[in-house]
Amino acid sequence: MSELMIRATGLSKHYGPLAAVADVSFSIARGEVVAFLGPNGAGKSTTMRVLTGFTAPTHGKAEIAGIDVAKNRIEAAAKVGYLPENGPLYADMTPLGLLRFFGSARGLAKGTLNDRIAEVVKLCALAGVMEKPISKLSKGYRQRVGMAQVLLHEPEVLILDEPTAGLDPNQIHEVRNLIRELGRSNTILLSTHILQEVEAVADRVIFIHEGRIIFDDSIEAFRSGSASLDDRFRDLTAA
Repeated sequence: MSELMIRATGLSKHYGPLAAVADVSFSIARGEVVAFLGPNGAGKSTTMRVLTGFTAPTHGKAEIAGIDVAKNRIEAAAKVGYLPENGPLYADMTPLGLLRFFGSARGLAKGTLNDRIAEVVKLCALAGVMEKPISKLSKGYRQRVGMAQVLLHEPEVLILDEPTAGLDPNQIHEVRNLIRELGRSNTILLSTHILQEVEAVADRVIFIHEGRIIFDDSIEAFRSGSASLDDRFRDLTAA
């Protein structure tokens, strides 16, 4: 059996009387690219924040590469790269300054950091903007800078929340190609509302609705004879 790199066991997150996530369980093996689908407010972002240690669960356990996130957050963080939707960037910094800052914060030695910056700049096609203020960059380039920061410490697990939100078709194509390339060696959990993206990059679909997992299987099973993925999405969320 393949090594499990992401595991959620009975995860629940309550905000007062509201259960944002309720008894969510799933696992993802090394090398899988999994699309995490569901309508707005279904619990996708909350689940991702719990998996990455940004939010503590009310109940249940999150594990990254076999590490209990709640008990060993720093150790787990070394294994995971997390790109939240509209991830924060320091607008007055340049991409080069930002990558140096985050690399130093992660304890990368100078020589290693320089090598890693060169690698992620090439991978994310940032060479032409490294000395420009982030505030002056387009949405597409900002998203690439965010992805470069996520990849800097060579994480084994990537958790990406709407990585193509707000991008134009050319930028979406570039990010999808990058995700496909990364999926050859990384485990990826990808939240998206763009169903064409699911077919383009994912091996499997996990569908969450009203805080609970209601589907977990291959893309072929997800389609289940429906005319389109959009039809299947509507079927699963119909009142």
